[in-house]
Amino acid sequence: MQKTLIFTDLDGTLLDLVKYSFEEALPALDLVRAHGIPLILCSSKTRAEIAVYRQRMDNDYPFISENGGGIFIPQGYFAAPVEDSIALDNYQVITLGIPHAEIRRRFIALRERLGINVRGFTDMAVEEVAKLTGLACDEAALAKQRDFEEPFVFDGASDAGFLRAIEDVGLTWTQGRVFHIMGQHDKGRALRLLKALYERESGVVTTIGFDGLNDLPMLQSVDLPVLVQQEDGSFDARIDFAGLTRTQSPGPLGWNKTVMQLLASGDVL
Repeated sequence: MQKTLIFTDLDGTLLDLVKYSFEEALPALDLVRAHGIPLILCSSKTRAEIAVYRQRMDNDYPFISENGGGIFIPQGYFAAPVEDSIALDNYQVITLGIPHAEIRRRFIALRERLGINVRGFTDMAVEEVAKLTGLACDEAALAKQRDFEEPFVFDGASDAGFLRAIEDVGLTWTQGRVFHIMGQHDKGRALRLLKALYERESGVVTTIGFDGLNDLPMLQSVDLPVLVQQEDGSFDARIDFAGLTRTQSPGPLGWNKTVMQLLASGDVL
């Protein structure tokens, strides 16, 4: 039987954007667990943040942090050795991003050279990150523990010149609730690498991907892409291509309904 993998974003997708809760998705999460389908969290969140949600969801599968900057595979998860990985804590880690210290150095250099009023999470106290994101202070502290990216905000309107300058020095940026400056990694590349490891182990797999805001590379890399409705009922207008499914409700409620429908159809099991 062909194996199914579910890759999902967190904020605004499996988690609502107010309480960061997945309660509305519990029926589908229980069904996914009952079917033994790997649920792979693939988020802009840090390794430390994702670890909390994996524990809350009783999830012991690999995960992808910081928009594809790192793939974290529990030690011994795959029978064969994971090439191009390093051991870290209880994981084998495939690093696709540039270390945060270097990203931060380049961010500061750009800010100083251009004279732009822009600040990263590293510049902020935990309380400011909490206010900006809506996270509790303990979770905001985890959001500051970056491995590969620096989230940032402009003091005022966003500056297109600063964003172009990021690209000019060989880095990239993305925008969700805040901006992120990072290397040339993305969720799509990380997803494809992890899928290849599953196929090496189990043969052909079917991939389902859920995202909502700005992750075109991820959605274009799965067999069944699902765009999650935003809280105001709209969809990210930048994401539109053939074969894309759209949820009928926002956040975890829409996630729940779509997973239940896909599993009930039997097409992905």
